[in-house]
Amino acid sequence: MTTIKHILQREVFLPTDERLLGVVSVTKAGKKKKTSFLSIAVTTEKPVQVKIYQLKKSEKGETYKRKQTWELRELKTVDGKDAKNDTAEFDLQFEKTYKWVASHPRERDTFLSSLWKLCQRYLKRGPVFVNVPDYIREDSLGVTDVRPHGVEDTIAAVVDEDYQAITEKEEKDLETLMKQCEHAISNAEAFAEQLSKDLSVLDGANIHSIMGSEDQVVQLMKLLDDGVRETTKLETKLNRYDELLASVKEQMESMRDKDTLIHIQNKNHQSLIDELENLIGRLNLDHKHEKALLDGDLSTPSGIYESTEAAEELQKCMAAEIHPALMKMQAVQEQQKRFGKYRVAFAKRLSHHLNNLFIHQGNEMSETLSRHATDLKLPPHHSCHRDLTPYAELMMWLKEADPQSFQQLAKVYTNNLSRLYDKEVKDFFELAKQRFLHAKTVDKKHGGLTVPSHRFEGSGSSLDRAMETSPRGRTASLQSLDSADSKGSSQDLTRGKFDQVFEKILCELEPFCLAEQDFCVKFFHLTLDPHSDDLESMLEDQTSKHEDTHSVHSHSSQHDDDDIWVMRPQNKAKSLAERMMGELFPSLESELLNFITFGDKLDSFNSMYMLVRMSQHVIHAQDAGSFLSKVFANVLVNIKRNFDRFILHRIKAVEEYRISKKNKCGVVMFVHHFEDFAHQAEAIFQGSDRRADLDKAYSKLIRTVFEQLLRISTDHPKTPKDVVLMENYHHLYATLSQLKISCLEKERKDARQRYQEHLQAYVTTYLGRPLEKLNTFFEGIESKVASGVKEDEVGYQLAYSKQELRKVIKEYPGKEVKKNLEHLRKKVEKHLCEEENLFQVVWHSMQDEFLKQYKHFEHLIAKCYPASNITLEFSVEDILQFFTDIAQA
Repeated sequence: MTTIKHILQREVFLPTDERLLGVVSVTKAGKKKKTSFLSIAVTTEKPVQVKIYQLKKSEKGETYKRKQTWELRELKTVDGKDAKNDTAEFDLQFEKTYKWVASHPRERDTFLSSLWKLCQRYLKRGPVFVNVPDYIREDSLGVTDVRPHGVEDTIAAVVDEDYQAITEKEEKDLETLMKQCEHAISNAEAFAEQLSKDLSVLDGANIHSIMGSEDQVVQLMKLLDDGVRETTKLETKLNRYDELLASVKEQMESMRDKDTLIHIQNKNHQSLIDELENLIGRLNLDHKHEKALLDGDLSTPSGIYESTEAAEELQKCMAAEIHPALMKMQAVQEQQKRFGKYRVAFAKRLSHHLNNLFIHQGNEMSETLSRHATDLKLPPHHSCHRDLTPYAELMMWLKEADPQSFQQLAKVYTNNLSRLYDKEVKDFFELAKQRFLHAKTVDKKHGGLTVPSHRFEGSGSSLDRAMETSPRGRTASLQSLDSADSKGSSQDLTRGKFDQVFEKILCELEPFCLAEQDFCVKFFHLTLDPHSDDLESMLEDQTSKHEDTHSVHSHSSQHDDDDIWVMRPQNKAKSLAERMMGELFPSLESELLNFITFGDKLDSFNSMYMLVRMSQHVIHAQDAGSFLSKVFANVLVNIKRNFDRFILHRIKAVEEYRISKKNKCGVVMFVHHFEDFAHQAEAIFQGSDRRADLDKAYSKLIRTVFEQLLRISTDHPKTPKDVVLMENYHHLYATLSQLKISCLEKERKDARQRYQEHLQAYVTTYLGRPLEKLNTFFEGIESKVASGVKEDEVGYQLAYSKQELRKVIKEYPGKEVKKNLEHLRKKVEKHLCEEENLFQVVWHSMQDEFLKQYKHFEHLIAKCYPASNITLEFSVEDILQFFTDIAQA
């Protein structure tokens, strides 16, 4: 315990100029064994203060810290629990009772003894000690009971013990002594024995010295007795002074406590004054603001400014943060009621004024609507917005102060203007339809001879007009429209006009709707979150559940709408701005859809123009996160469906195509139509972000064209299958090479390969006929060799003897070969069409194949009939000349 005491003195009390007089290791009674230390310490400076501390180790376990502190004068009762038997328990009662258990009964007794002595010394009225052994209080009560051995020494040590380190002089003397003894460190027992001997010698010398000075000793003893008597007198006086000062100390402590209370009282008074001044400042509304709220002019800019400022000040006063206790004050409640009356009166006056203003604005704009009736342009409403904008901050105040009046005003605004906007939008679309029909009529009168320059150029085709029936019954075949090819220029002009009108509509709608939305957001302080309905979220196959009665189910059972950028309003709540814009423009989306249907009925080819145009505007409107962007996106879904339907009907027309069997086949009509479609589509979709849709359409169309070419080639009675496929694949290859469509690169290579395969097949099939007997003879030789007959033994076979070979060769002299080649030329010319101009290509391929056969025949003669000097009756030069003469003829 002495070690702990020194550690606590050094770490805890020495920095605060306190001296530790008593310490005991304790735990709380009835709880887990969490050890702490109760200690008693006094200050080294006057006035002396005695305190009791509870000390605990820090969380890291490295240092000790004070957990609780009590003044000694706060101690009321000390309960030792048992005065007769040894126990480690004791209680200390301050403002409440603390129950402790010491680590050992002796440590408890030592601590209580120190506590008793300090109470007797520093307190006039100390605490009550109960159930404590008598020997703890014997110093004051004179009790002579027998106490446990060593307790007296321990008690004295607790109060007077003070560790003192040796001085420097003592340290040097100790070092000198240890140096004089060689074995001071190596042999401690010998060193101790040497010190004992030296001490005995010194004691003897001291005794002889004392005996020699006996008189001086007697005199010294007398002086000591006198000193004891004087000390006793002095101690008596000091005890008297202590008794006198004890009452003064209590009075001084009482005065100190009263002074502290006075300071606290003054501080509280000042805080109360500050709080009241702050409260009055927050609840004070200037007289000019009161006047503006009650009688301010809401029709002039200055009046609007003053009313706005007054409304904001009123809102600050009503929204001031006031402590709930202060809210119970009658003055505060009366002021709040007064503010409430101001708010109700001003809200009513403001609502009435704005209500009349909205109605007036609606009537005024209706009168100006007729001025724009002849122009394909939506009337601007900038003046209306400009007149209402100064009231925006007042609307913000009204939204917070009186939400019901605010909502009623918003309803009046939407109801009053929605009828106007509805009429403007319907008249606008009706005028657009009339303009287009008028332009179409004028173009028909001029015969379509003048075509203005337009970036969407392309030639018309009968397949385009095959799709121009209504969406409910587009089943016309290609043959029924072949006669309309001469009208391509007029149709191109009509499509260009429609594209211009459609672009004009979209360009007019954007500023018209965005301006109104921007005004509504600012004026009504609505939230407009461009990410609330993410336009970039992909449509999860919205139209896959829609059964298209016009689609061709053999190709697709659903539309490819999975890549259209649209929002999913069913998943998220619409913003207030979007809902309000929907009420202002109730017929915008339906009118736009009607115009889409109108354009699609005029010419289903218009769906491509509309798809590209609308996609551009959806992306542009998306940047603003606008209501219009969502309307455009919904309409874009419908346009995409029309485009898919358009492609499906083109596919169906290809599948239903029936070719004429009276003439040779040539390039099939739907191959021409695919070429025309590709040229038109490439011009329309150039630079568009809808390229993926066109690529999908290309893939479906070209796949159908390839499939139907096989059907046509098989069904045609006059043109060989290889010729039909060769010419059409050649045409497709040339078209795809010219257009350089990246998504059809595979099909382009496939067309080239198929063209070459069928060219070779046709050449191989028809080239063997001019030398039919010769071909048959050498095929027989090859079969013999393949069956195991040696090549030089073939001539010994009766059917393939040299005589038989010479007989067959004589049947094909040069003139006969040329005659057969001329006959072959006529067949080739009969099979091939003039449009593709493939005769020279086919004839050159036949020449190469004929030369290949010729060399093969010579090789077989040399191998099977060695040294027979048998040769064909025409040479390579003859063959080249034959083919050249026939080709030039």
